[in-house]
Amino acid sequence: MTQSNTKPNPNSNLSPDHAMSVMKDCIPIFTVLADENRHLILKLLLDNGKMNVNQLTDNLHLSRPAVSHHLKIMLSANALSVEQIGKERSYRLAMKDEIEKMGELVELMRVYCPSGGA
Repeated sequence: MTQSNTKPNPNSNLSPDHAMSVMKDCIPIFTVLADENRHLILKLLLDNGKMNVNQLTDNLHLSRPAVSHHLKIMLSANALSVEQIGKERSYRLAMKDEIEKMGELVELMRVYCPSGGA
């Protein structure tokens, strides 16, 4: 594959500024992915579809407040969706948009980061 020596138009989606913007947009999901306890929550939800905080707590070595803390971070990063039924909240994975952002970041990194070979 050959690379063009032309610089991308700064007004297009292939600009360093856009790449940095996408990187900043990905920080919340990177924060989710950076924690082992959140990995466990992601795995439980992947295996079980949806779960409430008590079900998650029963399957983890964490207190209910700790699980709730992680869920709050995951919700704010758009990694989860929540469904309220009465007083109970059920959580499920909802990372489609975040995965698309990370895919865009990977493509931009391919453009702007050299492969390191001579």
